[in-house]
Amino acid sequence: MSQPEAQTADAGPPGAGDRPQEIGFLLIPGFALLSFASACEPFRAANDLAGRALYRLRYFGEAEGRVASSSGVEVPTEGLPRERGHLHTLFICAGGEPTGWDRPAIHAALRRMARFGVRIGGISGGPYLMAAAGLLAERAFTLHWEYAGATVEAFPEARLTRARYVADADRLTCGGGVAPLDMAHRLIAERMGAAFARRVSDWFLHTAVGAADDPQRASAAERYGVHHPALLTILETMEKTVEAPLSRQAMARLASVSARHLDRLFLDKRGLRFSAQYRAIRLAHGRRLLRQSPLAIGEIATACGFSSAAHFSRSYRSQFGCSPSADRDLSAQTVDRTG
Repeated sequence: MSQPEAQTADAGPPGAGDRPQEIGFLLIPGFALLSFASACEPFRAANDLAGRALYRLRYFGEAEGRVASSSGVEVPTEGLPRERGHLHTLFICAGGEPTGWDRPAIHAALRRMARFGVRIGGISGGPYLMAAAGLLAERAFTLHWEYAGATVEAFPEARLTRARYVADADRLTCGGGVAPLDMAHRLIAERMGAAFARRVSDWFLHTAVGAADDPQRASAAERYGVHHPALLTILETMEKTVEAPLSRQAMARLASVSARHLDRLFLDKRGLRFSAQYRAIRLAHGRRLLRQSPLAIGEIATACGFSSAAHFSRSYRSQFGCSPSADRDLSAQTVDRTG
């Protein structure tokens, strides 16, 4: 694919200034390559379309060298920033498992840059590290939905939302995936105007720019392959009540159907009993916590609505074919090999 044709006619308003806006990306080993590309490529394209350097991109790691992405692609990096210089915004990009994100030097670097007045952003799992650094206290933020459970358990007071991206004063957070394209569109529009930002998005065939508060995931209807209103109400409620499961009768009342009809709906539309579906949702949540948090197995059992660690372990083995401790050990070995 050829580079965008340089055009200067509508490169942006005079107020955009001549100095390139410097944007940094602090990469954690195993960062999601798609999320990273979706975040940095719009700024590169903006430079090409404007025919001048609107943005300067810098890439940082814990040390000077190279940082490998989730797919093994390596990005050359500078060491952690010590001085602000001209740095305007610093995004931290993280993927993989939060068990590999205990990185005090990076937390300290984020706090240092925040004190210097640098706008701090997080992409995919990056906001988790921002929270660990104490930079999201009383701030609304988002991150990839896969990490939501571990984040809430680690930071109970967190003001976590399920938006695609969130701008709260000098903090920017984004769910990752292709959502950084939407966030970059907004940032470019703020500096260069909506028409220019539209040209950048069109270059990436990004014709439907998402709003900040658009959902991260497909609807329950798409995820479960059902369209019955009562069943959708119940499935969505199941996902929200993993810690304190509701009874079959309570769910039936919520959906305005009888308990017997509720049973028929699950068998007909899902091929599962009500209890089996609810248990599967709770166990999937437990598996995420097991792999992404340091919580003890007994604590995870409680967070998933099980009466005891033994009950949770028996159900877990039946669902996934291995014990919770064995699954956690396997996940830790994987992190060690890739971290």
